[in-house]
Amino acid sequence: MFQPSLTAPVTGGSSGERSHSRAHTTVSFEVMPPRRPENTPAFWTMIDRLLAVQPDFVSVTYGAGGKNRFSARDIVTRLSRDTPVNPIAHLTCVGTSVRTVESVIEDYLDADVRTFLALRGDPPADDPDWRPPPGGVSSATELVALIRSVETRRCAANGSAALRAAVSPLTISVAAFPSGNPAAGTNPEQEVERLLLKQAAGASFAITQLFWDAQTYISFVDKARQAGVYIPILAGLLVPSNLRRLSRTCDLTGITPPDSLVERLRAADNAEAASLCGVAEAARIAREVLESGAPGLHLYTYNKPEPALALLEQIGLVEPAESVEPSAGVKPSES
Repeated sequence: MFQPSLTAPVTGGSSGERSHSRAHTTVSFEVMPPRRPENTPAFWTMIDRLLAVQPDFVSVTYGAGGKNRFSARDIVTRLSRDTPVNPIAHLTCVGTSVRTVESVIEDYLDADVRTFLALRGDPPADDPDWRPPPGGVSSATELVALIRSVETRRCAANGSAALRAAVSPLTISVAAFPSGNPAAGTNPEQEVERLLLKQAAGASFAITQLFWDAQTYISFVDKARQAGVYIPILAGLLVPSNLRRLSRTCDLTGITPPDSLVERLRAADNAEAASLCGVAEAARIAREVLESGAPGLHLYTYNKPEPALALLEQIGLVEPAESVEPSAGVKPSES
């Protein structure tokens, strides 16, 4: 389950140095299911490296339109069953009936998965005029409410489910967009209002989408607190270790990196130099958001653990040995 530091409200924009110790800072990762079955052993080796630094949780995404949804479900249930880490199951609702979403939620709850990330999801890329069907789940806010309603119904029908819920409360995370959401055409102020609605529906904490300036996060958190958002807002970061990944991320998110970063990566003599440049830039941002009061860092790995682990080492959240020593969480023979 989550550490206490994630459950208390945090403030943003505060000044002054603070210790970035693991006692006061959460560490978490986002991973993606392997695209091909032959990549499965390498995927679990990567998970093992991440488990070695004892993350507070690992979130498991899947592709647009539900691609890899079933393999993601297998990974989440295996993490829950066979490792000490707390997995977060991504849930989306675009293009899916209410009954199907309820069935997925039930499957996860039956497997003792107690933490979800509720997302609307991307509309079909080949249907620009797509609109949510009448009576369907059309937003992350509605999805949060649906997850809560399924849990309430289960607890009312079964005393054991109610007892499990009392011992291990359901946790629902949501996305926050500190730069606004280009896909939705919203600005940061509108995203604060959306976050308020998600909180009212039952969200437990938020994870930001990408930003490339610490002040973007700090300003967003300050606005959110002033508006009445009290749930923790976790800083989501990507280490920009190469230009190709940076360009792809920009295409996916619509969040443009600063020209100065692009130029520094382009000027790097080789891949190692580019990676070191990216780690240094991410470390600078990480230090600033942590000093502002961020409760932790959520690192988007794209299944490449080295840049994320190097960042944590550089800012002192893991010891150097931790970044290379394997964990006993997943045995190779299980791959």
